Amino acid sequence: MPYLAKILVYPVKSLDGVEVENAEVLASGSLQYDREFAIFDEQGKFVNAKRHAKIHLLRAQFALFNRTISLQIPGGDSQQIFHLDDERQALEATLSDFFGFAVTLRQNSLMGFPDDTSAPGSTVISTATLTEVASWFPRLSVDEMRRRMRANIEIDGVPAFWEDQLFSEQGDLFSFQVGDVHFFGVKPCQRCIVPTRDSYLGEAYPNFQKIFANQRQATLPDWVASSPFNHFYRLSINTQLPPSSAGKILQIGDEINILPQEN
Repeated sequence: MPYLAKILVYPVKSLDGVEVENAEVLASGSLQYDREFAIFDEQGKFVNAKRHAKIHLLRAQFALFNRTISLQIPGGDSQQIFHLDDERQALEATLSDFFGFAVTLRQNSLMGFPDDTSAPGSTVISTATLTEVASWFPRLSVDEMRRRMRANIEIDGVPAFWEDQLFSEQGDLFSFQVGDVHFFGVKPCQRCIVPTRDSYLGEAYPNFQKIFANQRQATLPDWVASSPFNHFYRLSINTQLPPSSAGKILQIGDEINILPQEN
């Protein structure tokens, strides 16, 4: 039986994640606390791992209920702890010093700052998929692949690429349920440059994207809807949420069920 094995939220976009036992689903489809904050430069552009590989060097720990972030700056002797609401200016000053240019921290508690604003729900992947993909790259562990893919919901009790059934041909939403929460699977997630880099050091893995795409194409199940794959550098599922699921709670151990699909 497929079940919910891990829930991960990333309170500040591009920084380390937090594994939680349960999470509230917001009306937008996002999980509470996920990408609630993002770092911006003076031009209003994201300061994220796509544009600034240096961000991989930052280590962050979060106390979600206390609203604090503990930052370990490379070369620093100890962690610096900031309250995300009350000490934001001090946090921005520390981050500005690290990056070498002025940054600000913005907050969106309703939707966060997802990459795909048309499908801002939780991203879904299976443990077996992470294990399989990690095997394509010598020296990369399953946990490192998990850190590179940064999915929210991890399903176990299923074979690799099981989640590839949670979308259909382009334009069609696919209904499935995690515990009491109803989701719509939309499409396989288009990956960016971030998974090509070491999640701790920012160093690029040689030919990562080419190896990934070749292996993804070779292992793509025959039954997968093919139209979303204009290229094969895609992994995990982007989702939407119906209004009826807003405010419900995901819990580790929840069963996953595929619902009858509308014709």
